[in-house]
Amino acid sequence: MLTGKQKSHLRSLAHHLNPIFQVGKEGKNENLIRHIEEAIETRELIKISVLNNSIEDPKEVGEWVAAESGSELVQVIGKTIVLYKESKDHKTIELP
Repeated sequence: MLTGKQKSHLRSLAHHLNPIFQVGKEGKNENLIRHIEEAIETRELIKISVLNNSIEDPKEVGEWVAAESGSELVQVIGKTIVLYKESKDHKTIELP
């Protein structure tokens, strides 16, 4: 679990990131999770956007993706999801 101070720090780091994954009308699926797990291992902090044509609720998508990928849900704002997971091999982010 992340503390409020840690989430605030991660939100500030994520502000300048662009979303690298999009959830569209296909919705949630295992293929998406596999790609997210690979990306989050190298980057530690990623953004995902939920497209307008998706019938999924962004908060539900964020919670589901975080649970399935073993990552922490940092923030869901609008249709953008921010996820964090400490990398085993490529650790670059130091949490306060």
